[in-house]
Parts: sequence; C-alpha cells; structure tokens
Amino acid sequence: MTRERRTTVRRLMDGYGQTHAEEAGITLRNTPAPLYQLLTLCVLFSVRIKADIAVAAARELFAAGMRTPRAMADSSWQDRVDALGRAHYRRYDESTATALGDGAELVLDRYRGDLRRLRDAADGRPDRIRELLREVPRIGPAGADIFCREAQGVWPELRPSFDARARGAAAELGLPSSPGGLARLVDTEALPRLAAALVRVGLSKNAADDLLKTG
Repeated sequence: MTRERRTTVRRLMDGYGQTHAEEAGITLRNTPAPLYQLLTLCVLFSVRIKADIAVAAARELFAAGMRTPRAMADSSWQDRVDALGRAHYRRYDESTATALGDGAELVLDRYRGDLRRLRDAADGRPDRIRELLREVPRIGPAGADIFCREAQGVWPELRPSFDARARGAAAELGLPSSPGGLARLVDTEALPRLAAALVRVGLSKNAADDLLKTG
C-alpha cells in the first residue's frame, strides 16, 4: 500500500469508522440478543429517515427493554410507538411499530429467537442470507446490506461485504473498488468499520473532497 493510500485509510477510519451497531450501543457478538438488536436497527434504517434518528430510535427501544425478539413481541404496539416517538422517529412510527412486532414473531416462529439459525438455514451462503433477511417485515435490499456489512465481523462467510455505495466512495477516494481489494486495506476485524466509514463518506457531500485535500 502506498503512503498516500495508507494515510487516506487512516484518516477515513479515524473520522468515519464507527459502525451503526457501535453507535446504537450494540456490542456485536455471534449470540442471539446482539444479532437481533442489529436486525432491529436495520428495520429502523429501512425507511427514508436520517441515520441519527434511526440510531436514537434503536437506543430508545433497547432502553425500554426491547432487546430480544421475545421482549419485542411481548411489548405492546403503543410501547413501541412511544419509544420511537421519543427518538422523533416521525411519519413511520406506527407502521414501524407494527413491522417490529411482526418481525419479532417471525424470528421467534421460524428461528426460535436465534438468527444463527437463519445463518444455518442459508448454509452459510451470503446470497441466501440476504434472501432470508428480506423475508423479515420492512427489510429490503438496503437493510440486508446493512446487516451483512455489520455482521461480517462475526459471520466470516459474509466477508468481504462492501455494498455499491461503499465501493463508489472507495473509487472516489482512489482506493480499490472491489470487495477483495478493499479487504486487503485493513485487518479482518476492521472490515465492518471500513465498510461503515465508506458508506458515511458516500452519503456526505463534502467528506471525500475533505479527505483528499488533507490526504
């Protein structure tokens, strides 16, 4: 790696390399509760809403005790609406409260509350994992991409996971634009942070230019 590219990667990671899970207070491990919390976060991101509001909504839901599919399913629809409202998750609060409840029931019924069984059902195939994730209410392609890029830290078969937005930002920064090329820029455990950093830059109007100017 050239010195210029190394500097770009370091500044990229320092400035933007926090995953959405970290921001929402999720310590991601390959265990049922944090995997479900990540799924919840992906549901919240799957509408046109600001990222900070989606993260705040996740924190409110978790603070209210809705950290597992059983707890989410046992909560009332109004409890979920109220938690979303405290985060100013407007316009989508009622429909999202319904989706969260229905999604929790699906995870309980189909996977007995453990998303590792979804992984097993997919035989470890990334494309099948994405398909099964999209069967969860409200999760679409973008939500499945978020789950996979964050979960690649604990599900090795998802590595390297860099969606189109991340690859586009990488190209703009003069970095490799293929998943394999990007994976060679950082240690394996840092892949989720690199993917998140690139997406954040891709969503910002001036971040790439600022990084290149200071690079």
